[in-house]
Amino acid sequence: MKLQRGKLLVDPPASASSDIAFILIIFFLVCAAVQPETGVAQILPKTEEKKDKQDQSKNLEVSITPTSIVLNGSPLALPEFTQRITAALKQKTRDADRIVTVKSAPNTPYPFWIRVSQAIKQAGGILTLELESDRIINVE
Repeated sequence: MKLQRGKLLVDPPASASSDIAFILIIFFLVCAAVQPETGVAQILPKTEEKKDKQDQSKNLEVSITPTSIVLNGSPLALPEFTQRITAALKQKTRDADRIVTVKSAPNTPYPFWIRVSQAIKQAGGILTLELESDRIINVE
């Protein structure tokens, strides 16, 4: 006896495709390797408040603004700054004497700041940042 075959039309449920797509998206997000950001590797020493003013005057101070670099109070261009910082750090032998304190204006361009910090590092200086600290003094 011959059975009659009918055409079976089966549609997959519409909600299953969105669930599968969502699961695949989650799977690839979890399994994807996140590439870390690259940049200039620097080891910055911690700043300490020193009570002795004589020790603070030994360190070189650099101020960076969008238009100039100031080394111990004298404004310089980048090539001249590189020469002066190299000459100043060549005389210093101890690590504590090679610390260079850097202050930067908030609107200083990042590439300019990087060039100055690389010049300090190539000259043999140890870069430390001077952060503004708010002090509240109550007067009665």
